[in-house]
Amino acid sequence: MRITLKLFASLTDYLPAHARRDNQVELDVAPDATIVDVIEPLGLPPKLVHLVLVNGVYIPPEERATRTLSEGDALAIWPPIAGG
Repeated sequence: MRITLKLFASLTDYLPAHARRDNQVELDVAPDATIVDVIEPLGLPPKLVHLVLVNGVYIPPEERATRTLSEGDALAIWPPIAGG
């Protein structure tokens, strides 16, 4: 099934070069893929996977290993961000 992965701020470096400008890429994932199943192969450092949304809904850290994705879902991830 296909999902859209969106990475923001410093995490865009983990996207393929052609996808960095739009900060998103379409991925084919297994029908039973969880958020962790998508994140781990990308090599995203766990401490940088801070804010995770699926279709605009926040997914707390304790649900990311069991929350499965559906066809057409948008998975968006932000690192911790500090402002000044």
